[in-house]
Amino acid sequence: MRKNQQHRKQEALISLGAVLRHRRIELALTQDEVGKAAGLHRTYVTDVENGLRNVSFLTLKRIATALQCPLSLIIGDTENHKE
Repeated sequence: MRKNQQHRKQEALISLGAVLRHRRIELALTQDEVGKAAGLHRTYVTDVENGLRNVSFLTLKRIATALQCPLSLIIGDTENHKE
């Protein structure tokens, strides 16, 4: 993978993580609570929020459900996210 493509991929994962973190904090939930609701370990949620995991569609849907948020809103917010 080219360096520029890798950089864009990393930016996208970081943006997704920031959007998920923001939503979790809005709901006053811990990473552990989100993980349990989504059937994931807390450290997995941490990795997603930090842009270290490229989650599958189904896993992202489970996280969105745990965050009481439509998946479409998360994707839209990720596309519009600015650091």
